[in-house]
Amino acid sequence: MTAQNLLVELFVEELPPKALRKLGDAFAGQLLEQLRAQGLANADAQLTAFASPRRLAAHITGVLARAADKPQSTKLMPVAVGLTADGQPTPALLKRLAALGADASAVPQLKRAPDGKAEALFFDSVQAGVALAEGLQKALAEAMAKLPIPKLMSYQLEEGCELPGWTSVSFVRPAHGLVALHGSEVVPVTALGLKAGNSTQGHRFEAAQSPVVIAHADRYADTLAEIGAVIAGFDARRAEIVRQLAAAAAQVGGGARPIEDEALLDEVTALVERPNVLVCAFEPEFLDVPQECLILTMKANQKYFPLLDAEGRLTNRFLVVSNIRPADASAVTGGNERVVRPRLADAKFFYDQDRKKTLAARVPGLDKVVYHNKLGSQGERIARVRAIAAAIAQQLGGAGLAAQADQAAQLAKSDLVTDMVGEFPELQGTMGRYYALNDGLPPAVADAIEDHYKPRFAGDALPRNEVGLVVALADKLETLVGMFGIGNLPTGDRDPFALRRHALGVLRMLSEKNLPLAPEALVRAAVPAFGDRIQDPTEALLNFLDERLAGSLREQGYSAQEVDAVLALRPARLGEVPKRLAAVRAFAALPEAAALAAANKRVSNILKKAGEVDAHVSELLLQEPAEKDLYAALQRTAPAADAQFEAGDYTASLQTLAALRAPVDAFFDGVMVNAEQADLRLNRQGLLKSLHAAMNRVADLARLA
Repeated sequence: MTAQNLLVELFVEELPPKALRKLGDAFAGQLLEQLRAQGLANADAQLTAFASPRRLAAHITGVLARAADKPQSTKLMPVAVGLTADGQPTPALLKRLAALGADASAVPQLKRAPDGKAEALFFDSVQAGVALAEGLQKALAEAMAKLPIPKLMSYQLEEGCELPGWTSVSFVRPAHGLVALHGSEVVPVTALGLKAGNSTQGHRFEAAQSPVVIAHADRYADTLAEIGAVIAGFDARRAEIVRQLAAAAAQVGGGARPIEDEALLDEVTALVERPNVLVCAFEPEFLDVPQECLILTMKANQKYFPLLDAEGRLTNRFLVVSNIRPADASAVTGGNERVVRPRLADAKFFYDQDRKKTLAARVPGLDKVVYHNKLGSQGERIARVRAIAAAIAQQLGGAGLAAQADQAAQLAKSDLVTDMVGEFPELQGTMGRYYALNDGLPPAVADAIEDHYKPRFAGDALPRNEVGLVVALADKLETLVGMFGIGNLPTGDRDPFALRRHALGVLRMLSEKNLPLAPEALVRAAVPAFGDRIQDPTEALLNFLDERLAGSLREQGYSAQEVDAVLALRPARLGEVPKRLAAVRAFAALPEAAALAAANKRVSNILKKAGEVDAHVSELLLQEPAEKDLYAALQRTAPAADAQFEAGDYTASLQTLAALRAPVDAFFDGVMVNAEQADLRLNRQGLLKSLHAAMNRVADLARLA
């Protein structure tokens, strides 16, 4: 079979930029998958996806003109049904053969093979390989049907003289062209009312000719670049933008560098076909506005790349990624400078107006902002956060920390009612810090107002000081307890209040800052702040926190057994969890580990059935040599292991306890725990209780069995 490289392009109107990369990868990936499934492309076929604002395309190597024929064996029916006693075909068999394109002459070639308890007849045939035109038609239909389209657009397509009138079709954007080339030959397929050809359109304004004819599948990208003035590959276009951004920043000098924003870079790559980076400027007086405001308006509204100096401060220069390359770019730069000026002026106006009123003066306004219909206003929420923060701060730092945390908690949401945050909600917290400093508040309080939202996402920084940690914990706990208390639990992919993120934020702060605060104590202390507004969610919320912590630890490479063993004890200090996990992993590698884990499981079961057991042991009641030996070994080993545990050397503690393996094994081999004599039975249970307490301080070792 002849193998050539295949090129398929769908030319459309401007695609949604934030979805372009995903659309391009999905379109190309589905085409390759469907062609492989039909035997038209081999497993080693190479795929190159293309995606520009006006096209989705795929280049696939080694595609066959026709798939290879396939032998197939079709089960017909049981022998007893298909053949008479003298071996003649029954009407049912002849009918089945006719459906497969065969007749009675095929009966002698039928195979018999066991099928369950009976024998069945099988018909061997050869399935002709699918032709490329037919296979690609199916692959195209599947690829378009499975595109992750954000929103379908319905439009009418004039089909010409064959079907007079208008036909409505649906796709992500109206399609205007289809290219399908196998080598240099056009593959006769159709899509969205379009017939495949070998020509497409280049850049709207700068193509050397229109239409652009693609002579060969392998010449697609080069032809578009040379004649169409289009860089078709998303990654190639993105790399060119990065190169030009760096070159433009170097041209400005002074250590200038464009702001790093992968999402913005992807979006701009999806907006241009022929990138041209230009340097623009705005009036220096706008730099009096907090740079976060200026950066946000330039990025979000205009898709510009602000330039930072060597120290990371915003300059009055910014970079524009234009889609045209005029000989004189002054009109383009001037136009962009005129467009950005009103945006910056608005930001300056909001900033100046907001500073005329202190954050403290804005607090009463939060009573008019609804937080949740079952949980009241933002003002009521702030009261709860203050109460929770006070309890946390008293544990961490006493009255001084509590006073600063209370002030930060009271003002933390005040910037929600400022003009700047009303225009740019993304700046909540950030603007609160600026306004707090403007009001003369201590830097620790101002930083806490900004940081109480942290961590905002996975990998985000934690609050920079203790005040911020206290308020951030209080804020997230208020959200978790409140939402769980009214039954607003996350389900599947739905988590509108970001409770999973809040839970991970609490766990990260407790763990990474090694705070002496137990999740259970924190949750129980937060519940009273809600009064009778909620049902007590403590157990459900603690289970949720356990699940999030366990999932996070498993993602870090710990096994489910290791995690279960450590978290079963619900450690009071999450900062110790990594050390405990390391100790459990080291213990599990010891030759004594498996036997001791199994023994621990046995001890746990015995104690569970025994009910309340006192850990007291009387030496006078120790009769069997094995129980005397175990008691003596425990007396020797436990104090050393306990001392190592108290010193935080969990690995050494568990390794010390590994010496108990032999006496534990001997005990279970030679001693009847549940003796008929009550005092002996209780004494032996007490011995096991002491053993269990000594062995399971670091982790529940029975979980390793």
